Amino acid sequence: MPNFRTIDRQTGFLLPPSVDEWLPEKHLARFVVEVIDGLDLRAMSGSYRGSGSASYHPRMLLGILVYGYATGVFSSRKLERATYDSLAFRFIAANDHPDHATIAAFRRRFLKEIEALFVQVLLLAREMGVLKMGTVALDGTKIHANASRHSALSYEQAGKIAAQLKAEVADLMAKAEAADAADIPDGMSIPDELARREERLSKIAEARAKTEARAKERHAREQAEHEAKLAARAAKTAARGKKPGGKAPQPPTKGPLPRDQINLTDEDSRIMPVAGGGFEQCYNAQAAVAAGSMLVVAVDVVQAPNDKQQLEPMLGKIEALPEDLGEPETLLADTGYFSGANVEACEKAGVEPLIAMGRQPHHPPLQERFETAPENPTPVEAMAHRLKTPGGRDRYALRKQNSRAGVRHHKIGARIPSIFDARARKSAQRVEPRDHGLEHKAHIRRRP
Repeated sequence: MPNFRTIDRQTGFLLPPSVDEWLPEKHLARFVVEVIDGLDLRAMSGSYRGSGSASYHPRMLLGILVYGYATGVFSSRKLERATYDSLAFRFIAANDHPDHATIAAFRRRFLKEIEALFVQVLLLAREMGVLKMGTVALDGTKIHANASRHSALSYEQAGKIAAQLKAEVADLMAKAEAADAADIPDGMSIPDELARREERLSKIAEARAKTEARAKERHAREQAEHEAKLAARAAKTAARGKKPGGKAPQPPTKGPLPRDQINLTDEDSRIMPVAGGGFEQCYNAQAAVAAGSMLVVAVDVVQAPNDKQQLEPMLGKIEALPEDLGEPETLLADTGYFSGANVEACEKAGVEPLIAMGRQPHHPPLQERFETAPENPTPVEAMAHRLKTPGGRDRYALRKQNSRAGVRHHKIGARIPSIFDARARKSAQRVEPRDHGLEHKAHIRRRP
């Protein structure tokens, strides 16, 4: 006769069970709670009133959000459901069940404070001996927006559609004035058709206005750059006594270009080239990763597809970190970040750049690997020599182990397929990033 263990769901416990017994000692949820318990949350807790019904503690709500981010659960409704279905979430919530509206309101209310905790977590990692800031690897990745590229509308196309809709509106108005039922197809409601076209015209007019505003900002930026180039050219002419070679810089074009686009679903996203070929509606996410620990020390989400423009802003974010975290000594980046200006920016910041200048050969000639450094080199020439040396090649190889792995961890480990949160849509040039860095820190493990 088979011998089975008894299935008994009716008998109560002799003593009430403790939530502390529900999870293994090294479970991620325990670590999330321990890290958050060590953070200073006075900026959050101090904003609550002492009167009225008791509120859920910010530590508990923050723990639910961070563990959700770390395990790929973002929806406030799914987070609420998880406090019933998941032992880990029940442990973090102390067997309480905040509803989805409370979780969503907390996230909206304390977004800035949550982002500020990013630095506190880095300091904690430093105290634990996990974070070492010496070498930092920079990389970017395209993250799909929650919008189709087919929803994008160019300035020229918007004008054509607007003209077509206006002609249709005029035709419908003529039919309405004639009031000749014979000319109106069966099932057509002229007021409904007019309303639909008027709504589309309004949206297209709004899209064109935003495109024109962007073009105005772009022209102002390009005009400043043009004037700087003219001033530099004039300075060379004065120093040499003759005009420099090459064509004079051309002034920027005013107004929107025919191909300037805006997405009707997500106006802050942009059409960008993606890995494997083709173009998609995306954001460009940037991450600076500390070599060795793979901890993300700086993040950003931008609308410019070119990584070259992101090095200086990311360098500024790294420099803005507290001195207690240590000073970066070397910056690793792929060829997408290379420019003479970026190399000089690193030198001015006291950071040694190792930025690929092109495809690196797998088997460079022996003489090239051990050639002497050039005399009085420019910053670019000095970096080019460092990249050819055995030591420079070994250090640059750390980029593949750190920045790529760090970005891949964000996209795969945290299962982030797209940016869909309206919090990321703040301005025309740079959007506010979700604090993926804080989410990533939830994966830190204790080290002996």
